[in-house]
Amino acid sequence: MKGASSGSSPGELACPGHTCFRLLQDGRAGPIACLSDDLGRVRRGRPLRGANELPAAPSDRAAGHGRASTGCPAGLAFGIHGLRIALRATSPAALARLCERLPPGARRASAGAIDRIYTLAAPRRRGFRTLYADTERIGRARSARVALDAFESHVQLYVADEARRGVFVHAGVVGWKGRALVLPGESRAGKTTLVAELIRAGATYYSDEYAVLDEQGRVHPYARRLVVRVDRGRTRRRVPEWFGARTGRRPLPVGLVVVSRYRSGGRGHLRQLSAGAGALLLMANTVSARREPARALTALQAVVMRAPVLSCVRGEARETARALLRRLEAVTGTGSST
Repeated sequence: MKGASSGSSPGELACPGHTCFRLLQDGRAGPIACLSDDLGRVRRGRPLRGANELPAAPSDRAAGHGRASTGCPAGLAFGIHGLRIALRATSPAALARLCERLPPGARRASAGAIDRIYTLAAPRRRGFRTLYADTERIGRARSARVALDAFESHVQLYVADEARRGVFVHAGVVGWKGRALVLPGESRAGKTTLVAELIRAGATYYSDEYAVLDEQGRVHPYARRLVVRVDRGRTRRRVPEWFGARTGRRPLPVGLVVVSRYRSGGRGHLRQLSAGAGALLLMANTVSARREPARALTALQAVVMRAPVLSCVRGEARETARALLRRLEAVTGTGSST
């Protein structure tokens, strides 16, 4: 973040004009108000303003009101899965912590037309952290961790739904001997528990939340931190290395899809589904299925035409994990050695 001008108070933002990034809405790019002009609204937790809601300053009138500056000294832009996302914050430390919570695969990008802008207002000393998506407030919390967790969840779901490259399916994914094992299921379905046992058994970690598929039906790495449930329903986020995991680096063809649900004493008997039933089941877990059904179905059909889809009622995750790896080896003919 650039330093403040001599006329600014310590810690205040100093921006070259009234506009910031250009935000894409309804196919058109329009400027959004610079964060320095909305600090008062931010501190009161009120919605932010678009540039068309600001009075024109003399410099704006001279240059043409509504023209955005080339960048925001309070923010950074990133590209991910064909989307452009900007992050803004009221302090360099808050901006750095936002960047740490971006989805896997995010890369720095130049300022330009942006699909979504997130703004985090951190208090000077004590108080609420306020989170915005574009101009709307989406969260407010005293805890920095709670605010950052809310941002991480929101931006991951946004990318999964709106991605222009890749189809996102709610699923855990591991790699085993050149093939991917995909475990579809919504949140709280036990995906992370099973993925953790699979990587303890030697599998390569790809994701505990989304299988990111291309048109050929290959699954790409989405190695976010695993969300581990601890006492009293609370969660902690752990890096894959905490489990001793290797992390996947390249796309893999899907070797096996297994839909499971936990039941105490479950025997884990695997039942094969038809390709059509498997595609429908995967579609039910695909984030963008309603928005882009044709593109989603192309990727899912590529998966089920090459990989069996099985269902089971499983018992303990450790025994299930080893049984699934053995079944993947049998299906793909990769042998039993590790």
